[in-house]
Amino acid sequence: MNIPSSLYMTREHLIELRDKLILERARGVRSLQQGEEKVEYRSDAEMAAAIIDLEARINRASNPRPTTIRFSSSKGF
Repeated sequence: MNIPSSLYMTREHLIELRDKLILERARGVRSLQQGEEKVEYRSDAEMAAAIIDLEARINRASNPRPTTIRFSSSKGF
């Protein structure tokens, strides 16, 4: 599923998309209808790549990066 990075989706929505894609892949279906948009995959490998991409997005949404990093150094005295 080719999701634009500029489009913000909640973690729950990403999980819903991933679960739907996994279910359709297990059923052997290569197309997915989401609202008015229809996505058709050319191969099982393309569907697997979409699932991996969604899982990475879910992980990033679950574990946001820290906004501030502080360093502390000394000469050892």
